[in-house]
Amino acid sequence: MKRTLINELPENEEKMISGWAEKIRDTKYMIFVILKDRSGSIQVSIDKEKNKDIVAALNGILANSVLSFTGKMVKSEYVKNGGKEFLPESVTILSSADAIPLLEESNIDTRLDYRWIDLRSVKNNLMIKVQTAFVDGMRSFLIGEDFVEIHTPKLIATASESGSDVFEVKYFDRLAYLAQSPQFYKQMAMAAGFERIFEIAPAFRAENSNTNRHTTEFTSFDLEFAYIDSFEDVMDMEERLIVAGLENVKKLYGEQIKEVFDVDVIVPKRPFPRIKLNDLYQELNKRYGYQIPDYDIGDMNAEAEKLTSQYAMEEFGHEFIFVTDFSKTKRAFYHMRKDDIPQGYDLIWKGTEITTGAQREHRYEYITKQAQEKGLGKDVEFYLEFFRYGCPPHGGFAIGVDRLTMLLLGLPSLKEEMFIFRGPSRLTP
Repeated sequence: MKRTLINELPENEEKMISGWAEKIRDTKYMIFVILKDRSGSIQVSIDKEKNKDIVAALNGILANSVLSFTGKMVKSEYVKNGGKEFLPESVTILSSADAIPLLEESNIDTRLDYRWIDLRSVKNNLMIKVQTAFVDGMRSFLIGEDFVEIHTPKLIATASESGSDVFEVKYFDRLAYLAQSPQFYKQMAMAAGFERIFEIAPAFRAENSNTNRHTTEFTSFDLEFAYIDSFEDVMDMEERLIVAGLENVKKLYGEQIKEVFDVDVIVPKRPFPRIKLNDLYQELNKRYGYQIPDYDIGDMNAEAEKLTSQYAMEEFGHEFIFVTDFSKTKRAFYHMRKDDIPQGYDLIWKGTEITTGAQREHRYEYITKQAQEKGLGKDVEFYLEFFRYGCPPHGGFAIGVDRLTMLLLGLPSLKEEMFIFRGPSRLTP
């Protein structure tokens, strides 16, 4: 007999169900097992007098064991779990479990030590489904916009972008590095004539940071596209992308997210509000008495990002806001400049920067000069070659999938959100 998912059980038909024994309750006359699979859960009600073989088989079996039952689903007004119960005729022990070393009050680091157990919860299970829906909504949107998906190398010969914060890897007789981002290869795809590309892949940052929103390995959703007129085209594309992702999440899981996380999934209206950085500084100072520290002038910091979201809600009633006109000293050398101002932006959502996007510099003489200004030499020689033989105007951005999910669900840190977290002090499981 083939397995039937719990939420697909027909009434009064003999079927087989398999899953985790989430709870086992042994009473005088009955044993009740809450069996859970990826579709949901059901109460398996075992009459001790009628099912002596099943009772014997379950002797000593603990919660979190993996069981298979054959029997029939029936409706019951006495069962709280959906008004349904499963009356078994036989049981198979697929895997017995030891006592679980986690408690509900276990701290996050203990839970991460046993992450594969922690992920069994309804909350964590839904979290991964939500992330899947978010990514699928965005990927489907891009494919509909004639984008193609590429897969760039993560082992690279030179330290990418900044020349710092990279992991070194022994590569036969020399050193290689783990890529911080696919930025250079995205732009190579523009020089190769692909015009519209995206990638969803791991990225690595050797930052000894222990904040709630930093991790040494994360999943990045990158895109790049050609024949743009300005970075406004890039912002427009990102608006549409995010709306598509959130629409898919809301459609598939909006009600469950409200029930489990107490969060309303809000699909934002377009266009998103925009503000220049210096104008934002003035607003934050006027409204909240906030003065950007001298060392952050020309850029944002965590406190400014939080206040920027507060300002966006008060002024525009919007969860998202674009900030433009950053200092060239605070932006990457490959951002195009106009009147010496980088043609790019940060996108702020729920008090956190989720994107740095820009129109890229595609003209060889300009990008070579800007690389020299930043003191970049041999590390970017191979990259500069992309622009010597013709390259269309283009732009793009990247979104951290994990950070996006964390903010959507109102989770306190990436440790809670990521399938497996990596940080300066954690390399297992």
